[in-house]
Amino acid sequence: MMLVEETQVPEAALPIGALKDHLLLGSGFTESDLQDPVLVSFLRAALAAIEGRTSKALISRGFLMTLDRWASCEGQRLPVAPVQAVTEVTVVDAYGSATTIDPGAYRLQKDAFEPRLRPAGTSLPGVPTGGSVEIRFDAGYGATFDVVPADLRQAVLMLAAHYYEYRSDTALSQGCMPFGVTSLIARYRPVRMGLGA
Repeated sequence: MMLVEETQVPEAALPIGALKDHLLLGSGFTESDLQDPVLVSFLRAALAAIEGRTSKALISRGFLMTLDRWASCEGQRLPVAPVQAVTEVTVVDAYGSATTIDPGAYRLQKDAFEPRLRPAGTSLPGVPTGGSVEIRFDAGYGATFDVVPADLRQAVLMLAAHYYEYRSDTALSQGCMPFGVTSLIARYRPVRMGLGA
């Protein structure tokens, strides 16, 4: 499975002003936007870290998932939530010839943790030997940061501020995330069951 982000979060959707307020940065100066490129980079890094730990897309954008076979012909789990729409399903044969599947042949089963592509009938379309299937979908809470749940918004601001405050520190351990951030995102993290569960 390969997942590609087809569209990037636009800079206008990033909460630069909210992060400045969170950091208690001064305002009203002639060069008050001097730190904006740095803040944008830390916001993008914080968004990516939160999304990676929660399997959630916070701000809406398009994704492309490519598979060489279905996990099950009865339904395919989509790796990011919340999925708003499946925009296209294409089957590609071993020679690169693509066939777009009729949208009436499948449906989106929305779920906060495990959205799925389900067949409208008994099974999803077959994937030829040596071929693949491409699923394009839109995922995210909405087009602006304001529609993201409040606890996830706070986690992004806290983590971006943490990155900003410790931007010169190279001694932090790998994957270091402040406790406040981990507690805010805990309920959004996917539950993983071991073999004995």
